[in-house]
Amino acid sequence: MLLFLMSLNFMVLDNIIMLEYNLLTINSDMIVMTILLDWMSLLFMSFVLFISSMVIFYSEEYMYGDLNINRFVMLVVMFVLSMMLLIISPNLVSILLGWDGLGLVSYCLVIYYQNVKSYNAGMLTALSNRVGDVALLMSIAWMLNYGSWNYIFYLDFMKNDISMMVTSYLVVLAAMTKSAQIPFSSWLPAAMAAPTPVSSLVHSSTLVTAGVYLLIRFNFAFSNNLMMLLLFISSMTMFMSGLGANFEFDLKKIIALSTLSQLGLMMSILALGDYKLAFFHLLIHALFKALLFMCAGNIIHNMGNCQDIRFMGSLVNQMPLTCTYMNICNLSLCGLPFFSGFYSKDLIVEFLSMEYLNMYIYIMFYVSIGLTVCYSFRLVYYTMSGNFNYISLNSLNEENEIMLKGMGGLIFMVIFSGSSLMWIMFPSFYFICLPLYLKLMTLFLIMLGMFIGYEFSKFSLSYSSKSLMTMNLSFFLSSMWNMPFISTFGINYNPLKLGNFYYKNIDQGWSEYMGSQNIYMNLVNSSKFLQILFSNNLKIYLLLMVLWFMFIMFTLF
Repeated sequence: MLLFLMSLNFMVLDNIIMLEYNLLTINSDMIVMTILLDWMSLLFMSFVLFISSMVIFYSEEYMYGDLNINRFVMLVVMFVLSMMLLIISPNLVSILLGWDGLGLVSYCLVIYYQNVKSYNAGMLTALSNRVGDVALLMSIAWMLNYGSWNYIFYLDFMKNDISMMVTSYLVVLAAMTKSAQIPFSSWLPAAMAAPTPVSSLVHSSTLVTAGVYLLIRFNFAFSNNLMMLLLFISSMTMFMSGLGANFEFDLKKIIALSTLSQLGLMMSILALGDYKLAFFHLLIHALFKALLFMCAGNIIHNMGNCQDIRFMGSLVNQMPLTCTYMNICNLSLCGLPFFSGFYSKDLIVEFLSMEYLNMYIYIMFYVSIGLTVCYSFRLVYYTMSGNFNYISLNSLNEENEIMLKGMGGLIFMVIFSGSSLMWIMFPSFYFICLPLYLKLMTLFLIMLGMFIGYEFSKFSLSYSSKSLMTMNLSFFLSSMWNMPFISTFGINYNPLKLGNFYYKNIDQGWSEYMGSQNIYMNLVNSSKFLQILFSNNLKIYLLLMVLWFMFIMFTLF
């Protein structure tokens, strides 16, 4: 609350505070820890702390009975602290500390339930993020040319310098891995192996938004070519994940793909040149996505850890409050008028309609909005309406007081944050001048998405009636355009094949026969021969003496 009020104060007065804390002085070299406090970092920190406090409160009951609950809470706290360090750093080196802290702790949290699936998911998450970490390290090396790593000083006026251009490309690469843009998207649904409170925290305000936040800070240094590239990649990500979510049956993975779609939206609006609008959507999305995961967690918890939406149905009768919260979040995600998501999403789309851009971007944006509504209503159809498809012996109830209180803390923010943040963050209005049909286009696509999502849910063709082409297409779309296979088999298969070839032909082949094995055989044979000599030494000694005498006799005669 204090950080939020400070943020409002800084916003009104247009204040920025930079604190420099001298850690160490060696001769004339100073190692300084720099902290940047402006309205953006303070506001984001207040949101992160609020959401994480609700998540930790919620996990008290969700993780009840877990033997390592203390370790879990400590890991979550370390995660939040890493995010704090990243938010308040105007310096690339201290950003790397927070960035790597997030990567390391996220690995520990993804493999928290220790089984093969978790280990695989954790390794995929860690290795995908390493690419971004290396890019950040390289950008640190490139910024050596400036004499300081406080990037905030150089962004604007060194914009056309080659070092800053290379640095900005590397930072965009780092942000793409952390925010799971194409081609690094496969780790995000895999990271769902973590406990649900972690998913709630990771997908709302910490790990995946770190990349977007870094780009918001760096946006002054971007060239037009870089922004076009980022716009293309992020719009593809937005479309791909929206499409994939319509074919998914795992409750948590649907919400994860929804996060990916929203990240694509944030990135693309950032690439269009409006960082404030991207930040606005980031904050609002953080709130309703955290609550959406909490609702999903409550449902999974009650259904004995079942995550398949096909087993759910008419949950609104057994869990009315959770379903109400979930509906509010879903409608907010869709951008239905006067829910919090509407204020950012509608503004983003109208801002895009005012821009002078090509048809591809325009269609991608509008189709992605339709897909968002489509998978949201498919989710509602499967979970809340229709017949109850779970086992007869169930204990569905809403007596989880602590979990409901944790969710209740967020619901008011979800409802009121959109309008209030808009009034606070944009003192000067956006002037939107559009014809009526473009003004109503968003609403029309929301309605169309609702209809398609509802119709799409109703028919579920059996495999026998599906054609091979339909099956292949649905498999291709549901597996995120084969990206998980490319990022696992594509990286593992060739080294393993090469290793097999090397083992067969070199380790077990000619080099073995001509090299070490040959030496070994020679040594064995010679030692066997010498052993014969040594074991029969007296007889051989006498025999050699006779031979020696004979040799002397022959030489004399």
